[in-house]
Amino acid sequence: MTMPADSSELTIDRFIAAPPARVWKAWSTPEHLAKWWIPAPIECQVVKLDLRPGGGFETLMREGGGDFQPHVEACFLDIVPESRLVFTTVLKEGWQPVEPWLALTAIITFEAEGNGTRYASRVLHKTAADARKHEEMGFEEGWGTAIAQLAAFVAGHS
Repeated sequence: MTMPADSSELTIDRFIAAPPARVWKAWSTPEHLAKWWIPAPIECQVVKLDLRPGGGFETLMREGGGDFQPHVEACFLDIVPESRLVFTTVLKEGWQPVEPWLALTAIITFEAEGNGTRYASRVLHKTAADARKHEEMGFEEGWGTAIAQLAAFVAGHS
């Protein structure tokens, strides 16, 4: 992904061959989210998935059978079922401010397209330097792999 040097935004979108309702269900059901949210072989544990403004979003990750470690702790800002969800890592559940290792706001949209869904993530960062850091950490590969895992998951579930 090429981004202007002064951009604090990263984006990624993919077509998923499943209707928005099925993609939403994979996002909104904790045991489903745990199957695709983090690139394999890393395991995901969903601690909180309170899909309402002010609700908590927390996941842990584990690699190689070790202990689960922090992955995301965030607060949902906006939820429109089967259409959009927005979360930020600068707040945790109940609108409580935190100082995350990477401040971001993610706007995820589910748009009907033909017989499937255009799934898009728009990730806003505090600064262009933070966006570059996230990109260098493997944003495109990591988020792209997670979306591919989401697509595979919904293909196997109705």
